[in-house]
Amino acid sequence: MLTGECICALQSGERGTIKPKANFDADQDAAALKKAIEGLGTNEKIVIEILTTRSSAQRQLICKAYEKATSRTLVKDLKGDTSGDFEELLVALITPPAEYDCHEVMRAMKVTFLNEFCLEHHLSYLTSPETKKQLTAALESEVSGDYSKALLLLALGKRDESTTVDVNKAREDAKALYNAGEKKWGTDEAKFIEILCKKSIPHLRQTLIEYKNISGKTLQQSIEGEMSGDLENLLVAVVKCVKSVPGYFAELLHESMKGGGTDESTLNRIMVSRSEIDLLDIRAEFKKLYEHSLLSAIQVRNWIFNF
Repeated sequence: MLTGECICALQSGERGTIKPKANFDADQDAAALKKAIEGLGTNEKIVIEILTTRSSAQRQLICKAYEKATSRTLVKDLKGDTSGDFEELLVALITPPAEYDCHEVMRAMKVTFLNEFCLEHHLSYLTSPETKKQLTAALESEVSGDYSKALLLLALGKRDESTTVDVNKAREDAKALYNAGEKKWGTDEAKFIEILCKKSIPHLRQTLIEYKNISGKTLQQSIEGEMSGDLENLLVAVVKCVKSVPGYFAELLHESMKGGGTDESTLNRIMVSRSEIDLLDIRAEFKKLYEHSLLSAIQVRNWIFNF
């Protein structure tokens, strides 16, 4: 579970693989896309070259220039000339980030609310007020109980944003978590939600250390042993991101590509949404965790399923 405002605190472009193109000309790119799309077949090479080497803000300017030149929207033309996972990826690239976040969250809830890879991934860093409003209303109508409380806290951005760490307070919270779980019969889920969904990330990093000293187990191990289902998955995701945001996304990418098929939606979503934020760090973590590059993993999957 990532929180853009509260967990990663990264600004667009700091560790991304896509940077704004120098000497950018939206009208020129729009004209090139028009030529690539019109006629018999689509020049996919040109479309890919343009849309994957411009920043999100530049892509929005291209969309406006394209509509001005053709009286059609670029998204409609791309949907008409492409299909499947390729279409989904292109549409994601030209959709404004806040709108894309909202669309993906709502889609996850309609398809299956238990799709943690989609719903929880997006809940964590929504910044648009209108997106939060829509999401909050949807959550309140769809879920209940502790899982709902945790999701709403994350969606509404209730996390403390301070950067200072008081070791004694972190130790107190570690003891509170231990007393709410490992030390008692039954589990006080509310205490876990209160601390993990509201305390600052630097504070939680220290709390994880103190918890291991007190319990002899990691907090993730305790959550996995004390809870189950959606709430367990959500709080484990929070803990993973407290430890390493790039590591969390590297794991999601690996999960999306392992086994008998590829979860293209998760793969596309993470690659697009993190491309201007921290994809360089995600790539490094992927290589460290799985001893091969993210690029090679994607290439292998494409080779297997196109063979």
